[in-house]
Amino acid sequence: MSTPSHTGSTTLDSPRGQIALVDLLDRLLAGGVVIAGDVVISLAGVDLVQVRLHALIASVRADMVPR
Repeated sequence: MSTPSHTGSTTLDSPRGQIALVDLLDRLLAGGVVIAGDVVISLAGVDLVQVRLHALIASVRADMVPR
């Protein structure tokens, strides 16, 4: 899915063409990304391990920071 280009940057193939990984991260951080998930490992109906992940990833622009 990802292929290195001749400049050494990673690119991703999409229906519209190739997207550099930096451009993809810029688009995701501009709008923000929320990641949420739960993983439970159980044996015989007894929960042994439970992991919860809740993350909000976003960039902070200088004009958004109160002065």
